[in-house]
Amino acid sequence: MPLQGTALSIILPAMGLALSMAASNAAIGQDAQTLTTYDVVNPPPCTNNKGEMVRFIERNGERSAMAAGMAIRDRNGQAVIFRSNYAAAPPEFQRFIDRHECAHHQTGDVDRPHPPRNSPEHLMNESISDCVAILRLRDEEGFDRAGFSRVAAAMRHDMAKIGFPEISIGSRIGNIDNCYSKYGSPQDFIDGILKHRGLFQP
Repeated sequence: MPLQGTALSIILPAMGLALSMAASNAAIGQDAQTLTTYDVVNPPPCTNNKGEMVRFIERNGERSAMAAGMAIRDRNGQAVIFRSNYAAAPPEFQRFIDRHECAHHQTGDVDRPHPPRNSPEHLMNESISDCVAILRLRDEEGFDRAGFSRVAAAMRHDMAKIGFPEISIGSRIGNIDNCYSKYGSPQDFIDGILKHRGLFQP
């Protein structure tokens, strides 16, 4: 199947919000004592496209109004995901962020040259990771429409808080809705991306 058929042509890159952004900026002007806190969920299994286990690391500095993750290789070359301020997000959205960041490892983004921030290539990578994340939640965690709606509501809240216009918010939520509704297994989707990028290893 060629890159999940129309996956890349349907995925909407207009969202513009990378979940790997610095979360501390979102706290500006916020009264930290009014923030709701949640229990932090356990991270999911994550293996990159090379078969390496990805390690999740809690990195909580100042208290922020927004949870964020970052998928990178650390200074020792190990595949890692930094989880920041997860207690600021509802559990469903924490699970989404984890799988979004894991997808950057699964699709080979972390080891490819990083495109310029907010370029079409960068936004496409983010949209692909969103798609993988919602497919994993659907298939692995049994997220029904109610679960999807809770993820979408948390996403809308955080994007609006940062100042994204409704057109960007709606496009991003529309993308994950399309993925949730129309695509098969997350592994098939990932394999299609890897084949398109010449990274697939049977």
